[in-house]
Amino acid sequence: MRVTVLTGIICAVVFMIVKMIFFYTQPVGYDLKALVMINLFLLISAISVGLYLQKMRDTEESTGLRDIKNGMTAGVPYALIIGIFLYFYYEKIDPEYNQHKLAEQEYLIDTELNKPGGLEEIKKQNPEFEVLSKEEIKEQAMDSAKGALSSTSTMTLTLLGLILMSALNSIFITIIYRRVVFRPRKQ
Repeated sequence: MRVTVLTGIICAVVFMIVKMIFFYTQPVGYDLKALVMINLFLLISAISVGLYLQKMRDTEESTGLRDIKNGMTAGVPYALIIGIFLYFYYEKIDPEYNQHKLAEQEYLIDTELNKPGGLEEIKKQNPEFEVLSKEEIKEQAMDSAKGALSSTSTMTLTLLGLILMSALNSIFITIIYRRVVFRPRKQ
């Protein structure tokens, strides 16, 4: 197995362990900021460590595109494993998270609809709501929230975001490595 792929898999397993520790200890409740930062840190770590180890193993000079490809071979397995893990996490392990977020959305929708002038303002902002009653507007808004908070959409957005971040970080880390870390020494 390539060292870059192995690095991506190891970092993904570390994130899954951290996510499960957060699930069982609940140090931050439903706040995901810390976990998102850990996720991005591990993605960048997978790319940078994998690329570094690959460059140390290479016996010949590599091109910039090859380095970007090697960085992506660490980031893409990480993204795939994390995307699939998060699908099963929100579907089977912690479905209460989605229910909690839906309850928050329902409260926000009710607050917005019941405040003075709120219904008229919503109808003015959305022409398709002009002929709908308050209950129909709430039902459509909740259907939209259910779709956005489903496990499938979470997995899709996670895959999209992590693969995009993987591509961008592979480019940036390759530039840093080629300009700073592995630049040719002057004699």
